[in-house]
Amino acid sequence: MTRPAPLFETALARTPEDLRAALALRYHVFVLEMGAGGAGVDHAAGLEQDAFDTHALHLLLRDRTRPEDDQVIGVYRLMDDGAARAAGQFYSEGEYDLAPLRARGRRLLEMGRSCVHPDYRDGQALFHLWQGLAAHVRDSGAEILFGVASFHGTEPGALAQPLSLLHHRHLAPEPLRVRSRLFQPMDMLPEDRMDRLAALRQMPPLIKAYLRLGGRVGAGAYVDHAFNTTDVCLVVDTARMSARGRALYAGAGA
Repeated sequence: MTRPAPLFETALARTPEDLRAALALRYHVFVLEMGAGGAGVDHAAGLEQDAFDTHALHLLLRDRTRPEDDQVIGVYRLMDDGAARAAGQFYSEGEYDLAPLRARGRRLLEMGRSCVHPDYRDGQALFHLWQGLAAHVRDSGAEILFGVASFHGTEPGALAQPLSLLHHRHLAPEPLRVRSRLFQPMDMLPEDRMDRLAALRQMPPLIKAYLRLGGRVGAGAYVDHAFNTTDVCLVVDTARMSARGRALYAGAGA
């Protein structure tokens, strides 16, 4: 029997059950698929969580053609300045010095722990998740969006092509250029030795999505051994968003 076309719906988590569904999806993707570990992983309950979750908002994506299990098939964790104060810091500050962003005096929104269920990775689910995010950004008045995004694995040499492409072509301007606290250089190849197509093939869809919006990367990568990832910090200034990003926001306001 052919499954009906998805009917996507985004909403913020409102109940403990909503949050638990988000943490369960994160466990499926980050722990079972990617091999993440750490103190926040609850293997018995099948949840991936940390101390920031109780202070953050959680944007959920559901497919309403599957109401029998009310399955969450996409999630984004969102933290504004108030949530960061309550938590003691933004999550990203464990990896990057965010002083350049804080110095702007503009409204910040950290986007993190984003993932999509493996059955929905054809691009449509991520697009709808981003539309929900765009609506939240519009309603909240956030001006600078940022967050760490990950490559699978902890061997930077294996990521020389995509990291070099990000450094040479997508480095954030100095006023927004956050810096890795455990600095892993990204300019591993000179620009004339880069293979752009090979770099893009290794680039995760989420990072490509940020770049299409006009996102830029901070200085240096961060190797997160506990999470089995190599991270970059992406920054999007909504005032300088790409035409494609502005179209996404227009769609979110329709």
